[in-house]
Amino acid sequence: MVRTQIQLTTEQSDTLKRLSEAQGVSMAELIRQSIDLYIAKRHEPTLAEKRRRALTAVGAFTDEATDLSENHDTYFAEAAQQ
Repeated sequence: MVRTQIQLTTEQSDTLKRLSEAQGVSMAELIRQSIDLYIAKRHEPTLAEKRRRALTAVGAFTDEATDLSENHDTYFAEAAQQ
């Protein structure tokens, strides 16, 4: 781990102290967890991750249409009008 210093407002510090005591973890651990959540929300998936997600969805949905690959524009236009 890398040691670093941050400055908190009094309210932030007091809240972290209460939360850390209630959860039985250190303030540093709460800060690390918060940073992990922030990074996860801001994370832009790599192209490889996007491809993996897309391939996971392949075949996951069914439809009665048997000509979807040939008439996808027609089906899309109909769906967009609804």
